[in-house]
Amino acid sequence: MKEFNEYFNRQIQLWGEETQHSLQDKKIAIIGCGGLGCSLGIALGASGIGQIDLVDFDEVGVHNIHRQIAFKVGDEGRKKCEVLKELIESRCTYVEVNSFDMDFDSFTDAINGSLECFVKYDLIIDATDNLPVRAKINSFAKEENTPWIYGSVEAFHGQVCFFQDASFESVFNISDHKPAGIAAPIVMNIASLQANLALRYLADLSVKKDFLYYCFFNEDGIFETQKFSLPTE
Repeated sequence: MKEFNEYFNRQIQLWGEETQHSLQDKKIAIIGCGGLGCSLGIALGASGIGQIDLVDFDEVGVHNIHRQIAFKVGDEGRKKCEVLKELIESRCTYVEVNSFDMDFDSFTDAINGSLECFVKYDLIIDATDNLPVRAKINSFAKEENTPWIYGSVEAFHGQVCFFQDASFESVFNISDHKPAGIAAPIVMNIASLQANLALRYLADLSVKKDFLYYCFFNEDGIFETQKFSLPTE
């Protein structure tokens, strides 16, 4: 108990021991272990979330390392979910991390089949770069009655939304568009916003749901945020 309180001292000062201990009972899934997933895993793992399940089938490439901060030179060819799991666990002994080396379809099939102990999440967090997969996350979350947090980045801008009643497919045109160039800092910026929303929700603090944040640098290099309420079903 003493070591636990010392590790989470600053957060306990923020919201007290009871809330901090309650986070140990929370279970989340992060879908994707690239740029967003790395930052999310590090931030939420060190915040005391009890269980984090990481889903990603990809391997680390040298072109990933500049913005996917869990990886370093020498990790090329290793599974992203495994490297991220090791890093999270090395930073915080109070989190259980499970890695799933598979795509999202295989993951949901496994949940509905042999992995029944992982069925019910408190929160699902999107860390993909794929619109069709996000639509699948939305459908799965609706079926499970589980909220989820969307995040995307491209160039110097990004978007974040805490989805509860709104539908992703009613807001976004689902295509196979992939982001082109990406600046490393905006990835961490968007992941930080996702992580803050997640942590507030899991700590039972107020969170504005079905509310889209669009964050970007304008032509003068001024950072701006636009906010949109989304239609709900």
